[in-house]
Formats: sequence, C-alpha cells, structure tokens
Amino acid sequence: MLIAWRKNVLAAAVLFISGLATAFAQTYPSKAIRMVMPFPPGGPTDIVGRLVAQKLSEQLGQSVVADSRPGASGNVGLEIASKAPADGYTIVLSSPVIALSPLLYGKLNYDPWKDLAPIALVGAVRNVLVVHPSVPAKDLKELVAIARKQPGKLSYSSGGIGTTTHLAPELFKSLEKLDILHVPYKGSGLGLIGLSSGQVDMGVVAAPVALGQVQSKRVRALAVLSPERLADYPGVATTKEQGFANFEISVWYGILAPTGTPRDIINRLNAELAKAVHAPDMKPRFAQAGVEPLTSTPDEFARFIQSEATRFGKVIKEAGIKGE
Repeated sequence: MLIAWRKNVLAAAVLFISGLATAFAQTYPSKAIRMVMPFPPGGPTDIVGRLVAQKLSEQLGQSVVADSRPGASGNVGLEIASKAPADGYTIVLSSPVIALSPLLYGKLNYDPWKDLAPIALVGAVRNVLVVHPSVPAKDLKELVAIARKQPGKLSYSSGGIGTTTHLAPELFKSLEKLDILHVPYKGSGLGLIGLSSGQVDMGVVAAPVALGQVQSKRVRALAVLSPERLADYPGVATTKEQGFANFEISVWYGILAPTGTPRDIINRLNAELAKAVHAPDMKPRFAQAGVEPLTSTPDEFARFIQSEATRFGKVIKEAGIKGE
C-alpha cells in the first residue's frame, strides 16, 4: 500500500514538473536573450552572430542582444556562456573552437563538450587551397607529387597556431605523408599577403578572402575544400572530385546553450534558427559575408562536433600542436 502510494506521488511529481517545463516553453521567451560572441567585433564570427541575432529578434518578438566577450581564442566567451543559468536566456555562437579547444589546451576552466548543449549549425565559410604562381602544380595530385619529390622544400602560411588555416594543411600532410614547412603569421590576412608575395608556397584560405588574389592571379586555386563547387570558383574542382575525400574543411558556426537548458527550449531555438538562416532576406546578407547557411538538429550538431574532434585529434597529436 505504502509502495503504491509513493509510486503515485512520484508519478504526479513527474507530471507536474513536465507540465511546468511545457508551460515555460510555451511562454518562452518573455525577456531579452543574450547571445555571447566569443570573438572580436568585425570578424566573420561576429558578423554571422549579429545577423542571426537580429533575425531571431524579429521572429521571437524579444531582443537577442549580442554580447562581445573575446579572448583566449574564443574560450573566454564559451566559458562565460557555460556558467550562465540554463534557462534559455543565454546562448553562444561558436566556431570550430568548441571541437578543438580540449585538444589544443592542456587545461580549461570549463569543459566545452560537457558544459554546453548544441542547438544548431547556422553557417559555414568554405576554404580554398591556393599556391603561389611559382609552384607549377595545377591540381592536388601534382602538388602532392612535387612535395614528395622535394620533401621539406615547400612551405605553407597560416593565421596562427591551432587555427583552421594551420590544421587544414596539417591534415593534408598527415593524409598524404608529406613534409611541408609551417610558417605561422599573426592573422590569416597577413598569411595571404605572405603567400601572394612569394614568402611561402601554399596555404588554405577562406574562399571569400582569397578571391581577389585569385582573380588578380597573385595566387592560383587548386581545390575548394567544400562538398560542392563554389559559385565564385566554378572552374576549381572540389577535393573529393580530385580523389581526396577526407579533405573537406570549413570554418563553421553553430549556436549552443548551457547544459541543462530545457529540451523544449532547445527545440524551439533550433526551429527558429532554421527559419532565420533560410529567410529570403538573409540570403544576400550571408552571401555578402561569404557565409553559406546551414541547419541541423541538436543531435546532428552534437555528433558533428565530436566527428570534427576525432578527425583533428590525431593530427594535433601527431604534430604536437599546442594552442597559444
């Protein structure tokens, strides 16, 4: 009798809590939402975040306020978001740093994989592999042949240790067992200048950033590191088309919330984000920023983060890469 009574009380409590959660989700949001921006204003991550925040504000009828918290390669902002109340009123925009930080840094003040709950991917900037005109290769296979024939002679530029512009060539080296020298610069823009001036031989660069240099023939594009060909590079084959199926790398962006945020809220935000990034008036804004809109379910985004960590974990370990 007592056991049955306890079971009934427990069931009633579960139903009550579930009802509260549902009611909360139905009235959400009832106040402004903070979107933590982990990178300095003016950069691509910041631009994407502000575009999404503005559109979400229109759709939700509540302000989505961009809160710039740069520092430590994005980890300052992510840590701030991870320690915020899990009530749906703090979200954070992340780049691949959410997947890579635990691999690059020996100690963090938060756990990116446990303390933040993925909501959705929202966009990506595609990359292109380019070489200086003095390099005779016309495609990836010719580049590999040159690198194998002259190990240690070729060099590549990057925007700094642990960036996509660093890890992408290192993945290429790992996949093809190549010896190519890394020359880090203080930013991808300076890296591209070094490449176009002949200080280095090759590099992986954001496609929108490299376009002017490609069009002026200061550098030559050998491959786009994207699933499909890019409109601005119609004559440049993808890595997969050239027989390099595992060499697709983009700078992607996604939204997360503190772990423990109610699932109903996560699902609501996921639906609103999908609607926002594919809104007709967002297409030209994203295009101007060189961003391809993306969507995903929360679970798909979570699996994607782990797949990126797995893919680059081996490379980071082999090369002994440590974040700065």
